[in-house]
Amino acid sequence: MISLLISLAVLLVGYLVYGRVAEKAFGPDGRKTPAVEFNDGVDCVPMKPWKAFLVQLLNIAGTGPIFGPLMGAVFGPVVFLWIVFGAILGGAVHDYMCGMISSRHRGASIAELSGTYLGKVAKWGMRIFSVVLLVLCGVVFVTSPAGLLDRLTPDWMNGTFWAVVILVYYLLATLLPIDKVIGKLYPIFGVLLVTMAAAVIGGILFSGGKFAIPEISLQNLHPEGTPVWPYMFITVACGAISGFHATQSPMVAKCITSEKQGRSIFYGAMICESVIALVWAAAGVAFYGASQVLNDALKSGPSNVVYEISQGVLGTVGGILAVVGVIVCPITSGDTAFRSARLILAETFHLEQKSIRNRLLITIPLLAVGGLITWYAISNSNGFQTIWRYFSWSNQTLAMIALWVSSAYLARQGKLTYARTLTALPAAFMSAVSMTYILMAEEGFRLSSAIAYPVGIVFAAALYITFFLASGKMKKEIA
Repeated sequence: MISLLISLAVLLVGYLVYGRVAEKAFGPDGRKTPAVEFNDGVDCVPMKPWKAFLVQLLNIAGTGPIFGPLMGAVFGPVVFLWIVFGAILGGAVHDYMCGMISSRHRGASIAELSGTYLGKVAKWGMRIFSVVLLVLCGVVFVTSPAGLLDRLTPDWMNGTFWAVVILVYYLLATLLPIDKVIGKLYPIFGVLLVTMAAAVIGGILFSGGKFAIPEISLQNLHPEGTPVWPYMFITVACGAISGFHATQSPMVAKCITSEKQGRSIFYGAMICESVIALVWAAAGVAFYGASQVLNDALKSGPSNVVYEISQGVLGTVGGILAVVGVIVCPITSGDTAFRSARLILAETFHLEQKSIRNRLLITIPLLAVGGLITWYAISNSNGFQTIWRYFSWSNQTLAMIALWVSSAYLARQGKLTYARTLTALPAAFMSAVSMTYILMAEEGFRLSSAIAYPVGIVFAAALYITFFLASGKMKKEIA
């Protein structure tokens, strides 16, 4: 329990100290934001800072900081270290830079920013890559809440029924102006999310010794011998660092009214998400007691694990409330996943989005594809796990690219020290993670660690050295 309390304290200090370092590197000023300068009544809409924070938090806090940490907890309490330091040094910096750079480019998506700072090939690659990731993300955030709702409702309201209901909601949330559905519901859901996390950790801490949270150890406790590197760093994405956030921060960047709100909204929301991730990682190791037991429980699906923990820690009524909070998390990320995909495709095909017709032209095909993949995930016993693995790797690869974009931006601002340390070092780290994983993974090339480890390290080092040398030659510009 001491390790958990220290981890929470380090996250707070990280926000107060390292968050200011990131803010100083970017240098927010008094220029007009997209919400003020280009208010279109649909996507660029001014929001109060507290509401923008809650929207950002709900956007990024889907099943990722719940399911990911639970699966990561199978490795043991070593997962706490990745959540804490991954968030402070990587994830929160990533979210802050993506949001703030987007704000200075009229709310441009990460795909467009990739084109601006990494070239046309990168732009088209990121357009395709990010839309695929967002659709997969939307599917993940349909199937997981549908599975939980199936557990709580009559038999005729099965997973397929709830998947259709959620997709209909996604249609409305994707089409309507951001302040009509998302802006009104998210503050309520945000309070529920935080209350749920507090209730779960409170139930564990004050269980009278029934649940014991182990202290941090570097030992790998995975019962199947799965190595920590790189698997844990892919499994626990949201809560540590997540490329999905690079698609969400630009959406909220269209709604902030001052650049100086960025640290609390973008960096702060990521730290808050990491607290949620810590809560569920701690709940997993405490409730099941042993990695083998947790691993066996996860084979029946992470939704079932969430249900068991919530009911076991808080009782029937408290458990239902906690599960409802977990249902809200993915739904409030799935809707913005499809919304972000709509915005990226609108940029790609130069379709203005004030027109409901143009929004429908993009949204209907997107949700149709999402519905087909959802049907596959629900109708196949291992469908969710398969989609999750591809989503996780794509997610971390997108984070890698977004950090290189941030590094190029800082370099072009003449801030070489920050470019080479604040963003390029975590970019290189994530490059090693992504390359090593795809070489070793079952859904990748299935190579041995003897090959994958050195190749991953060489790949990351080559990218960093190339950037280090090129950054000094980048033409300084004002943005």
